[in-house]
Amino acid sequence: MRHTMHEVTPDTQERAVLVSLITQRLKREDHYDPDYSLAELIRLAETAGVEVLDTMTQSKEYADSKWFIGKGKVEELKQRIEELGANTAIFDQELSGAQVRNLEQFLDVKIIDRTQLILDIFAQRAKTREGIIQVELAQLSYLLPRLSGHGKNLSRLGGGIGTRGPGESKLETDRRHIRNRISELKRRLQEVVRHRSVHRERRKKTGVYQVALVGYTNAGKSTLLKQLTQADVLVENQLFATLDPTSRSLKLPGGQEIVITDTVGFIQNLPHDLVAAFRATLEEANEADLILHVVDSASDMMATQMRVVDQVLEELGAHGKDRVTIFNKIDLCTPEQAELLTSEGEFLRVSAYREEDLDRIKGPLEARLMGDNRTFRIPADKGDVISLVYRVGEVLENEMDGGDMLFKVRVNNKEFDKIGYMLAAYESARLASQSIEGETTDHV
Repeated sequence: MRHTMHEVTPDTQERAVLVSLITQRLKREDHYDPDYSLAELIRLAETAGVEVLDTMTQSKEYADSKWFIGKGKVEELKQRIEELGANTAIFDQELSGAQVRNLEQFLDVKIIDRTQLILDIFAQRAKTREGIIQVELAQLSYLLPRLSGHGKNLSRLGGGIGTRGPGESKLETDRRHIRNRISELKRRLQEVVRHRSVHRERRKKTGVYQVALVGYTNAGKSTLLKQLTQADVLVENQLFATLDPTSRSLKLPGGQEIVITDTVGFIQNLPHDLVAAFRATLEEANEADLILHVVDSASDMMATQMRVVDQVLEELGAHGKDRVTIFNKIDLCTPEQAELLTSEGEFLRVSAYREEDLDRIKGPLEARLMGDNRTFRIPADKGDVISLVYRVGEVLENEMDGGDMLFKVRVNNKEFDKIGYMLAAYESARLASQSIEGETTDHV
């Protein structure tokens, strides 16, 4: 089956035919949609700067170990490539080194698989030191077991997909050099992880409430961050527009400030090497007090995209975190479609461009941050504890009672524990619970 996209133009550097293999195993997967997967591959290719000339699909019981799609289909693909003047073939599934070598020799064009295409996009997006290290590590981890299959591919002139990014200068080196480079990158990444951990601990000590935005790529996370915080954040309608995590502060209606971090977008079949390399970045979600799962409610594959996000969060160990689902782009849905949007747990239907919807998002954030009303009795000379109370809670009332100060404070459980720990550390002998007019009092 073929779907001709548009005519080739002579000035386009990379002109590709996209190929997808539909196996019996894929057909048995509940959420697999071959048309959607191929449409997503088209978007990935276009994001990488490739002109898509045509697409081809092949159905087989299982992949051919030598030709992937079978010799007959490869011959058909070769004819189509010659007719269109394509110089690249992009496959929707991951290829082995031997399959790449065989296809390249027969077709005489560059062979790229889905994993390599995603890695290439990440290579284009990486700007920070951490992002560059992570992308190169993922590229070399992908390349190492496939060196025998990429000889001609990697030596082609003109660069383009498959040869871009931080790892470009290392692509034709031997295995030992690449292994040494991987070890060095892992060491440097560990140093970055250490610095990130130090910053996390500092944030924890200051009592700052952490919120992580997660979601499928192009769900609108960066737009939501920009609209909520009025920050200068890159917003583009393309896959993986945001690669490096971006954190901004948000002042809630009650006056408290929180930190919101936008994380890299997820995608189905996100390369394992990429997840491993970006674990330090993705763990922003794992360290957050609350996860906002941003969903593109206008997408035909919304359910599949949500499932992919759930899978990645589970792999990161963040699946059980407190979460609010944000059905974004509600303005692109019909009222009937909007009413059908449901999710387990708490959820909101919003448009990131509507001010009233942004205010509705701040409500659950403030509720979780501020928590319940508590009453504390704190010695008046314990200025650091009093300062902490004002910093992490909303002081509703305060009054002097002898040498102590009584505070009625709205505070969440996490910050309540911090205050209690400081009180206990000062005068553990006086730690006892007393009742003040039916309210819980923590007395030192």
